[in-house]
Formats: sequence, C-alpha cells, structure tokens
Amino acid sequence: MAKKSKKPENVIALNRKARFDYHIEETYEAGIALEGWEVKALRDGKLSLAESYVLVRNGEAFLFGAHITPLKTASTHIKPDPLRTRKLLLHRDELNKLIGGVERKGYTLVPLDMHWKRGRAKVLVGYAKGKAKQDKRASIKERDWQRDKQRILKQNR
Repeated sequence: MAKKSKKPENVIALNRKARFDYHIEETYEAGIALEGWEVKALRDGKLSLAESYVLVRNGEAFLFGAHITPLKTASTHIKPDPLRTRKLLLHRDELNKLIGGVERKGYTLVPLDMHWKRGRAKVLVGYAKGKAKQDKRASIKERDWQRDKQRILKQNR
C-alpha cells in the first residue's frame, strides 16, 4: 500500500518550518514573476522554500532564497540562476498594509507555500510574528498529543 502524500495536487512546495517558527496572523496570495525555464522546473516540482523569505523594497515585495533547480533540458542560450530574486505581484492596498506592519509593528513576511491556481504559480505569503522558545515547545507537545490520540483511536477500533 502506497503512503499518502499530505500535500494537495496543486501545491508545488511547502515551507513546513514557517508554521513552526512563526505565529501566522494573516495570509496573502501573491502572483510571482517567473522566467520560462522556472515555470517548466516548477511543473516538475523542482522547488525548495526552506531558506526563503520575503522583503519589501521601494514599495514592492520580493522573494529571496527560493531555490528553483533548473532542468537538464534547459536552453543553452540562457544561464539559469536558481536563487534569483523574484518579484511578488500584490495589490497596492495589500502592499501598503504589509509595509506598515513590517516597518512599524515588527512583523515578518514568510512564504508558506507555492501552488498552481488556474495555470499560474502563486505564493502564499504569511504575515507573521516569531515564536518564542516556549511557544515552539508547546507546538511540539500539541503535535505529539495529536499523533498519540490518533494512535489510540486507531487501536480501539
């Protein structure tokens, strides 16, 4: 019996560490400016969001550190850069709210996942505050309890 995948079909990659390290207040779905070879690599699932983050510069949001591994069949006349800075496409009012929170209130912007929506790649950006060490321990305790609870329920059937 094959093991079930936890991510839905339209999800390209998840940033699992983000939900562990941050309290996510709100989420925003942003488009992303990509090159042709990047779209092909995303369709093949060659993306890592583990070390990525979002910064706001000059009134625009950018995704840093997302690693898109180029395919072996990429064109010879381009030099693919896997860690290239990519622009995020958000509405002006969303950007203004994010800028205000990041600059004044100490919030952080974290990419949570990248997924397909109507044939276009979208990034789910979390508006978040960092967790303290005791909050992380509480998250681990809760996760372990949920796992044990499922195990107990399964045995009692």
